[in-house]
Amino acid sequence: MPELPEVETVRRGLVPSMEGAVIQTAHVNRPDLRWPFPERMAERLTGQRILRLGRRSKYILADLGSGETLIIHLGMSGRMTVSGDPLGQFVHDHPPAAKHDHVIFDMENGARVTFNDARRFGAMDLCATETVEAHPLLAKLGPEPLGNRFDGAYLHDRFAGKKTPVKSALLDQRIVAGLGNIYVCEALHRSGIAPTRHAGKISAKRAATLVSDIRDVLAEAIESGGSSLRDHRQADGELGYFQHNFRAYGRENQPCPTPDCTGTIQRIVQSGRSTFFCPQCQR
Repeated sequence: MPELPEVETVRRGLVPSMEGAVIQTAHVNRPDLRWPFPERMAERLTGQRILRLGRRSKYILADLGSGETLIIHLGMSGRMTVSGDPLGQFVHDHPPAAKHDHVIFDMENGARVTFNDARRFGAMDLCATETVEAHPLLAKLGPEPLGNRFDGAYLHDRFAGKKTPVKSALLDQRIVAGLGNIYVCEALHRSGIAPTRHAGKISAKRAATLVSDIRDVLAEAIESGGSSLRDHRQADGELGYFQHNFRAYGRENQPCPTPDCTGTIQRIVQSGRSTFFCPQCQR
């Protein structure tokens, strides 16, 4: 599933063609994805100007001139790609319609934005912009890891007394929004913290270091266009390439890249998910 860097990469790629532009026609080619689409979605989107294209956790938020916000989740395999961009940033014309092109936005500026989702775990919904933070998908989310609310003191306070493994705690979207398996593994490796350590045993100093490493990993991943392991594509259809910079994730039985560490990356399973770490330098 795309994590924060992949979603942010897609959002940034869509901004030149969508933000400030009018949706000339919205085409909705099926009644649902993971859940049913909102009633009259195509009608409610057609003719609307996108005032702002934002992101909250793993959701793209398109604020419309109608006072509604379109909430978009890419699911497991969803892609949003642009063709025919009038700014000249994309070299391909509109491609022929594909089997899994479920929602298509033809913009007045000549761009076409296509939402393709082979496995149909994605989702879209519409709600009043003024109440979007109270939407059931967003209401219980913790702070953004790149925002000012997320700092060492906050994380140490939220970890206090928790016996759950720190890896699991960081995946709890109520504690911090947008983190997933890949970037938690990478941040914990950089911080030298074992993924099995109880969250409540993380000191204030180590919590501050962990926050800094989370921010750095996410920023570097966004700069690299995210990680393309299977389905992720940027808005221009290109792959992300942060996967070439992984230090722990997916590197089972390979030497630990930490300077002066002679350990080997190992894989364990936590809550049904693979965790990659170095048992020698992560304590």
